Amino acid sequence: MSRIGKLPIEIPQGVKVNITKDNLVEVKGPLGELSQKVDPDIILEINENELIVKRPTEQKRHKSIHGLYRSLINNMVIGVSKGYEIKQEIVGVGYRATVTGQLLELAVGYSHAIYLELPPEIKAEAVTDRRANPIITLKSYDKQLIGQVAAKIRSFRKPEPYKGKGIKFVGEQLRRKAGKAAGM
Repeated sequence: MSRIGKLPIEIPQGVKVNITKDNLVEVKGPLGELSQKVDPDIILEINENELIVKRPTEQKRHKSIHGLYRSLINNMVIGVSKGYEIKQEIVGVGYRATVTGQLLELAVGYSHAIYLELPPEIKAEAVTDRRANPIITLKSYDKQLIGQVAAKIRSFRKPEPYKGKGIKFVGEQLRRKAGKAAGM
């Protein structure tokens, strides 16, 4: 059995999970509402305050989707109860970020500013302290969406390996290269 798939999903207080007959899982909580279509072969059972995901056979296809759907549903439950947060740091002289409503403006070394319209499910905040790199904080209840938006922001200026300038995740370890002097 799948190590991840066999774990039960704890449903916290204030979160409601509804499973329709066509295997659509709807999760409602204090932070929002999410839904996910599940493969018709997967069996979902709710016992009091936990959800159990089961597979019908030991076929390779059933084994591969067993842990996947358990993880997706677990991420939904955690998202609507606690939420997710991603912090990104902008490294570089003159690089900055500002958030106005749902519009993120980035100045990352190009001749023009980059504007990104954020989805309504995501709340963004940009903090710029003196003598510190600007930090963008993204908060949402949808793990998949927040990861996609964070990757899009990072793609505007990936960290370069020599000086480390660019947009990186807070705590990310970059592989740095030595410059020309190392060749001698």
